[in-house]
Amino acid sequence: MGHRFRVFFRCAHEGNEYLSAMPRLLIALCLVAGVSFVARGQNQNFWQVLAEVGFQTRKDAGGSIIETPVFSKNLKSYNGKKIKLKGFVIPINEVGDQDKFMLSSLPFNVCYFCGAAGPETVVEVISEESIRFNAKAIWIEGYLYLNDTDPDHHMYIIKSAQLTSLPSSYSRSKADANAR
Repeated sequence: MGHRFRVFFRCAHEGNEYLSAMPRLLIALCLVAGVSFVARGQNQNFWQVLAEVGFQTRKDAGGSIIETPVFSKNLKSYNGKKIKLKGFVIPINEVGDQDKFMLSSLPFNVCYFCGAAGPETVVEVISEESIRFNAKAIWIEGYLYLNDTDPDHHMYIIKSAQLTSLPSSYSRSKADANAR
């Protein structure tokens, strides 16, 4: 039976351009699948990409010494592009739902503002909807903008952010409930 298969394959393979291209096609398919898997993997933990930043010390126009971010080439390639990020809401205002807030890779009690992490572990978020504070992680999607010039904003800003996944105990804001 093995001999018949080899004869059939050799006969079918000879002169058949589709079968002769099969090994190249399989290699190309594996490469495409691998690239797709890597891109999806980066999206799963984009905080690792955000960690690709250094800092340089310089003087500003007033003579004060400041640190400015220096973004990696890879990180710069995401500037202005849609990303998906999982994190914890850090409210800017003391009360109410938030359409501007910070999103941290770490829970509230160990976030950057408590002195437990670096500035690459938080992003400034400008959302299209009000987000209710919750102690559990949420997923958002929005456009990443890198900021190395405006000291009134964080070095990472996500604009047009939308919730993509909520914790099971999450309840939408009253305004969202009334709109339904």
